[in-house]
Amino acid sequence: MQARAGTVERADRFYRQQVLPALNDTMAEFVGRQEMMFVATADALGHCDCTFRAGPPGFVRVLSSERVAWPEYRGNGVMASVGNVVENPNVGLIFVDFVRDRIGLHVNGHATVVDDAEMRAAFPDLPVDTVPGRRPERWVNVFVEEAYIHCAKHIPHLRKVTAEDRAWGTDDMRRKGGDFFGVAAGPAGTVMG
Repeated sequence: MQARAGTVERADRFYRQQVLPALNDTMAEFVGRQEMMFVATADALGHCDCTFRAGPPGFVRVLSSERVAWPEYRGNGVMASVGNVVENPNVGLIFVDFVRDRIGLHVNGHATVVDDAEMRAAFPDLPVDTVPGRRPERWVNVFVEEAYIHCAKHIPHLRKVTAEDRAWGTDDMRRKGGDFFGVAAGPAGTVMG
């Protein structure tokens, strides 16, 4: 596509000037204060999934310049992302700061899934979440292969909400969104033809 679009030179310059094989100190600090990220995975057949993860600042732990990890909590039991990682370890993460810096960071690499007890044995300084219902069951470790900027050009500036507006670890269906899209409701939730 670069050749077809005539962007080879521009892309090469981007690779040379912006893409690193590991996190530098500024990237590590950026990841260490983020409260959310988007995770892209694909299964063994290449069927893609993109999901959202969030937590307190630093919920994604920078273990080294070449490794980050985040906790996986009890969810709906589908485990789409973790299941995909088991089948196909390639992952893409994007961290976007909508509030302070209005910038993004791509982190691509390969991942493994580790049980919480094993992860804590290897990294005893991992934080213990004090919010009820937020005990990690496992961790996803990403071994960084490339990290690069996502430009601020189209990132909107958002306002941060207070902790009272959040519902970390809740099982309250209303707070989780309930049946917002009407899928469980029946006929009104039928697929359009």
